[in-house]
Amino acid sequence: MLVPVLLFLLGFALLIKGGDWFVDGSVGIAHRFHLPELLIGATVVSIGTTLPEVMVSSQAAIEGNAGISYGNAIGSVICNTSLIAALTVAIRPGKVDPKTFRLPTLFFFLAAISYAVVAWTAGRFARWMGIVYLCVFVGYMILSTLQMKKHPELAEEESAEEEKSTPQPLWKELLALVVGAAAIAVGARFLVDNGTLIAAALGVPDSVIGLTMVALGTSLPELITAITSLVKGHGALSLGNVIGANLFNIVLVSGMAITIHPFAVPTEKTIAGLNSSLIVDLPLMLALMAILCLPPLRSGKMGRWQGVLLLCAYAAFTVYQFVS
Repeated sequence: MLVPVLLFLLGFALLIKGGDWFVDGSVGIAHRFHLPELLIGATVVSIGTTLPEVMVSSQAAIEGNAGISYGNAIGSVICNTSLIAALTVAIRPGKVDPKTFRLPTLFFFLAAISYAVVAWTAGRFARWMGIVYLCVFVGYMILSTLQMKKHPELAEEESAEEEKSTPQPLWKELLALVVGAAAIAVGARFLVDNGTLIAAALGVPDSVIGLTMVALGTSLPELITAITSLVKGHGALSLGNVIGANLFNIVLVSGMAITIHPFAVPTEKTIAGLNSSLIVDLPLMLALMAILCLPPLRSGKMGRWQGVLLLCAYAAFTVYQFVS
């Protein structure tokens, strides 16, 4: 067990340092081009921190492991929302600009509801669905870019504070972004591999491993980015990252896995004779995102109560997965 423990610690160190570089590079680029941190978090940063989910789910799809492919995407959304975003909101609630918050939220619910409807009605995902989700991902990136250009004033307040400091050369910011993303991906892989081995040794079903251990492991980049962003005073970047990552877990992670190898909704875990994925996991995913996203769309700010409620939900979900 010595080697797995050492790899686990190495992965954690890579995540911490990678998160630091990634946030520095992302924020630098955002202010250099006068882009809102929320939108940068929902696009560039989200792609980088979603790389572990893409790699894990794609590999699982190639190996025909539907439980990991399905559970990782749904579990990551649940983890991102009720643990990572919850910590951000509970520690430092703040204002949210509905203009930049609306687009990723709308895209997420459209993608997530369609995903849930197919799971409830058909019970499996065909390859054409994966291709559609990948097209939605491309469409979202295009619309986000257009929104950034259309509303440059959204970043003026953020950039004003940064103008007082000496900006880094562009190549250094890009290098920090790339190296940080690579360190995050490698570090997450070390944690996922060793965490999965431990869970498998305990006889836990693949879908539960995907919803908990793998989802938490591949969501660690978002967690590290969130913590680093909070420490550096960039809460909007953290929140945007979570919303964008949740969308990408549906349209990019699941889209890629479905395109590679179409799969059915896992049926290993049941409750009262019904598929737990259909009556617990999917409804919970939608409910948690509603708690996180709907209040700020209306009021323009986050409340600490949202973070506390989401954290309680995550604790209950984790306990349920392992004791039921």
